[in-house]
Amino acid sequence: MRAFILLIRLFVLSACQPAEKPVTETEVDALYTNGTIWTGNGDSPSATFIAVKDDRIFAIGNDRPEELTSDNIVDLRGKFVMAGFMDNHVHFMEGGAALASVDLRDAATPEEFTKRMEDYAAELPEGRWVLNGNWDQTQWADENGNAELPHKDWIDPVTPDTPVYVIRLDGHMGLANSAALAIAGITKDTPVPEGGEILKDENGELTGILKGAALNLILEKIPAPDTDENMDQFKAAQDHALSLGLTKVHAVTAYPTETTMLDIFQMARDRGIMKLRAQVSTPLESWQTMAEASKNGTGDELLRWGGVKGFIDGSLGSRTAWMERPYTDDPSTSGGPMIDPTELFPLMADADAAGLELSIHAIGDQGIAKVQKYFMEIGGNNSDQHRYRIEHSQHPQDWNIGFMAKTGIIASVHPYHAIDDGRWAEDRIGAERLKTTYPFRSILDAGGIMTFGSDWPVAPLNPMDGVYAAVTRRTLDNKNPGGWIPEQKITVEEALTAYTAANAYSFKEEDISGTLEVGKRADFVILSADPRKVDPNTLRDITVLKTVIGGEVVFERAK
Repeated sequence: MRAFILLIRLFVLSACQPAEKPVTETEVDALYTNGTIWTGNGDSPSATFIAVKDDRIFAIGNDRPEELTSDNIVDLRGKFVMAGFMDNHVHFMEGGAALASVDLRDAATPEEFTKRMEDYAAELPEGRWVLNGNWDQTQWADENGNAELPHKDWIDPVTPDTPVYVIRLDGHMGLANSAALAIAGITKDTPVPEGGEILKDENGELTGILKGAALNLILEKIPAPDTDENMDQFKAAQDHALSLGLTKVHAVTAYPTETTMLDIFQMARDRGIMKLRAQVSTPLESWQTMAEASKNGTGDELLRWGGVKGFIDGSLGSRTAWMERPYTDDPSTSGGPMIDPTELFPLMADADAAGLELSIHAIGDQGIAKVQKYFMEIGGNNSDQHRYRIEHSQHPQDWNIGFMAKTGIIASVHPYHAIDDGRWAEDRIGAERLKTTYPFRSILDAGGIMTFGSDWPVAPLNPMDGVYAAVTRRTLDNKNPGGWIPEQKITVEEALTAYTAANAYSFKEEDISGTLEVGKRADFVILSADPRKVDPNTLRDITVLKTVIGGEVVFERAK
């Protein structure tokens, strides 16, 4: 089995077809010449020209045949070209909504937090909620790393009649003001849902902070956006993605809603708005809805569905990731499951039996181990054929890493989190457990399959931020210039592969995408610099000049 997985990984990193093909036709739709083209194909990794015809790559190589012509010839002037980026995990509609909402991510003090809230709420129509936010209390931590969680008292005076529910950037903790708590009927006597927390102060009064399953108490009361709002949010998210060189995303959502995310994507496609390829997964709890939607097919090359995404635990930042041993900075807890594992397993088994693709969020080592066990019990010896995915896979032990490589379970990871969490993760779990935290190098060296994405809007959507994080591992506080846990660094090409060919494999599309080869989709990006040749510390400065999907230019940076 291990040898088989290694062969799969080699297949992901390279391809069987030669890069060049004898040309039997002369006229193509577009011809890009004089480029520095990284094909991602290990047999023929470099090229200087690429020809597009009927949304596919017609020819690619170094010696362009003289008879190959086009009315649309683009001189690349040496610019770097590669297969389009794919993102393995985005909360697409939440990201679109966040683009139009208050931004609390870098609020550096409680006072700034309050001021941003006040300014934003003042412009909202009456009755509209303040949502998203993506705050991070570590921004205002003291020199010892201690940081007070935000409190409803910070925002109640500036939002007396405006309901507020703003989430922590990891999505597992939220702050509600008194108006929102009243709408949801949450009081200090409200029973705490299993797998959740309702925080109270020393006097037993609500602070406004909710964790885990308790978030649903608020989410259930937030009015759904109307069709126009949904389409505006979709377009905002899509425009942002295309400007960053993304050609496909795996869109997931945590919570069932009346208008599902699949409904919104189908609406965008049917209205001719959709340009970005997408694969949509809905919550595991509503697997029957997805199974019904998949009875007559799972979409086309632009929009695919048929997957479900579940949770077993929370996040390290909120101490809700399920660890085998207690947290170093709070020995009273090891985190824990967000759902009773005896309830999670039958959901996974039923969804798998219905032919749906399984992606399960697991961050702590105990959560990862439990999901691995369930995948094996469900898939047996054929588990590698299912392309099972563990979302995040942040804190495995060595044996978890080897197990995933042996069985073909895909590590669907999000490298930007490493340089964010690296500022404080040692406080949570101690130095010893950090050795296999965000273990990108270890996963590849074990022969595992690793895909990259963002977890946007929890983290920035830009793939170059992720490449930078995986290659340098320089934490955001600049306290690790040589890299945080530097032995886990990977190369630029390995990071680019994780964003392209490896994702194509996880989507079961390795035959038609992920590398630049004859017959594959003409999905590629043109970058401002060759990421393999720049100072790694400047990788985040690279911009996308042009994004091409199916041969169509869907984004071009203004000159």
